[in-house]
Amino acid sequence: MRQQGIALVTPMLFGSSEPSAEVKEGEILPPTIQRLMKGYNKYLRPFFDNGPVTVGMSLDIASIDTISEINMDYTATIFLRQRWMDERLMFEGNKSLSLDGRLVELLWVPDTFIVDSKKSFLHDITVENRLIRIFPNGTVLYALRITTTVACNMDLTKYPMDKQTCTLQLESWGYNINDVMFYWTRGNESVSGLDTLQLAQYTVEDHYTSVSEAVYETGNYPKLVFHFELKRSILYFILETYVPSSLLVVLSWVSFWIALSSVPARVCIGVTTVLTMTTLMMGARTSLPNANCFIKAIDVYLGICFSFIFGALIEYAVAHFCTLTHADAHMLMYGHHFHDFDNENNGIVTISSHSSQAKRRKELAATPTPVPASLELTVSPSSPSGSDPKPEVIPSKPANWCLTLLSTMRKVLRSIYCCHVENPHHIDNYSRVTFPLSFIIVNMLYWTYYLYF
Repeated sequence: MRQQGIALVTPMLFGSSEPSAEVKEGEILPPTIQRLMKGYNKYLRPFFDNGPVTVGMSLDIASIDTISEINMDYTATIFLRQRWMDERLMFEGNKSLSLDGRLVELLWVPDTFIVDSKKSFLHDITVENRLIRIFPNGTVLYALRITTTVACNMDLTKYPMDKQTCTLQLESWGYNINDVMFYWTRGNESVSGLDTLQLAQYTVEDHYTSVSEAVYETGNYPKLVFHFELKRSILYFILETYVPSSLLVVLSWVSFWIALSSVPARVCIGVTTVLTMTTLMMGARTSLPNANCFIKAIDVYLGICFSFIFGALIEYAVAHFCTLTHADAHMLMYGHHFHDFDNENNGIVTISSHSSQAKRRKELAATPTPVPASLELTVSPSSPSGSDPKPEVIPSKPANWCLTLLSTMRKVLRSIYCCHVENPHHIDNYSRVTFPLSFIIVNMLYWTYYLYF
């Protein structure tokens, strides 16, 4: 109905102005073009009363300049070619007519636009980059050189081992499927230039075309979609991020071979590697969108490396603390083990047997033991006069109680402070094996998951 209204209004609007335009243009147009333009109305599409006009399209990708993960778009320069048949432009002969691009203002052209385009422009150096060619059967070839920035939704969860599928969608702005039909002229071969395209961080793995319809409130419109899959080159990120972060983890393990008493050396290595890793993590995130929904693969790896480096620093703190508490515990528990170790007197070591210890106990029982002042007033309950003290029995109870207390303190100190580590120096020995082995296992799981799943 809208096109029929235009058909009725057009003669009224342009009946008086169109001839003057033809006369004006006729002064510079050759006779063949004058005959074609006589009575031609560029405001009416071809086959206005005989069904939709079919428009075939093809693309040449001249270059893909930038692919931005921050803005989630890409910028490409393309050659867009459109073909359709206009029976009003048929002429006799066997040669096509190549017209100046500025004469496109005299012809009807499809109102094609790029759907997801953020910014586009037509090259106009030295003149507008347009091509118009008319064939004897009325076929019109219309070509444009366009640079456009197109949105591309990216999934960065596997960055930098990701693959992105971007599209270039072409639609008709005002003509629905009852007026215009789009098709690719040669199917998947309609798009060329990607095979020889060289990109900085990507390689084009696959591309294909499809035909669909865009459904809006105003109707259904023809749509052509070009899909192309980009795979990111990971070599740059291996050299820039993965190798330095892995070397920092290995550098943090050097502290395991430094003595626990070398506090400045071990603390310096731990703090330096932590700060360097933090700087590396901040630098890796500057070129990526700060979206909370994206936990990228590179963030996971940097977090793993930071955890291992921080764990090496904590390992030294634990080992050093256990060294201090281990010495204090031995001083408290020395009296409990005096009968299990060798006696050292002035450099001479004497080993006492069970029989000699029993003999010594008998001698101590036969010899009167001096009673401390605190025990002289102690009176046995069975002796009302207090004349029969038993000094050999009373001191044994406090001694047993002290030994029990020391044994209990030994267990508490060992369980709380030393965590059942007899020698704190063994913590470094264990770390020399567990840290590298754990890092290798985590790397195997990481690369297997992100490369094959």
